[in-house]
Amino acid sequence: MITRRAAFCLPALLALPARAADWPLRPVRIIVPFAAGGPADGLARMLAEVFAPRLGQPVVVENRAGAGGIIGTGAAAAAADGHTLLFGSVSMTIVPHLQAQPVPYDVVRDFVPLGLVGSTPFVAVVPASSPIRDVAGLVAAAKAGPRAITAANSGNGTLSHLATELFNARTGTAIESVAYRGEGVLMPDLLNGTVALGFLTLSTVLPHIRAGRLRALAVAGPARLAGLPETPTFAEADVAGLEVDGWQALLAPRATPAASVERMAALLQEAMADPALRERIAGFGVLPASADRAAFAALFPEEFRRWGDLVRSRGIRAE
Repeated sequence: MITRRAAFCLPALLALPARAADWPLRPVRIIVPFAAGGPADGLARMLAEVFAPRLGQPVVVENRAGAGGIIGTGAAAAAADGHTLLFGSVSMTIVPHLQAQPVPYDVVRDFVPLGLVGSTPFVAVVPASSPIRDVAGLVAAAKAGPRAITAANSGNGTLSHLATELFNARTGTAIESVAYRGEGVLMPDLLNGTVALGFLTLSTVLPHIRAGRLRALAVAGPARLAGLPETPTFAEADVAGLEVDGWQALLAPRATPAASVERMAALLQEAMADPALRERIAGFGVLPASADRAAFAALFPEEFRRWGDLVRSRGIRAE
């Protein structure tokens, strides 16, 4: 029999958030704001396979592509069911700054970072036939005349485009960006010298570097890469502040209960310690991350700030 006192307490008890051990109560959804078949989709599905047996519920990947990721990211931001996650990337910290009108969410306010899954290093490359041998030579060639050097990128506002603009800002050069629709599309023009330079992902350029068709000038990261041990970082080549990381990560909508956030962050970190999963991630040309939540929580707003500053200072807008 429920006493009068217990009856008054019952609504409050029901309103208490579920413990981490009680979650999830139903299938978990991971929204990928890009089309199926790409790297983000593949990585999200790997995580779903790992998470499902540990959570005791199906984990479903839902592709919500469109508007440079705005549609899917907006859908995730609006989710208040406590069972939705977002597989995000560095582009979510860039795209809002490119728009003429505000996007329907606040990236920093509306998401809780869970952890990094991996990163895609960027490398500055020139055709093997180019007379440019190093970063100093690139700077000299770029300063030889107005827009003396052209750089291919994978699309206006993409990370490869912003890397070129960041190089210009750091070196006082005026390299002209030429936008293509993807790295695969631009590669013939880069290989034959129609364009002189590209800031491109390691997975795309490494086969061409090893085949002697492209020359690597520098790595846009904090350390040299195992696949290119002889290639210096830009910092080593006396160009400071040129770090470009195509990271991928897992985030939760702000409305997600704290206990659920803690469980997913711990589960992600546990999964990312599995050598088998890390090997599968590396197969996508992505460097597996440690999923350190605190590190990503610090990185996330800083990335939003620094890319926003660059976009505004260089006057970059979405096509």
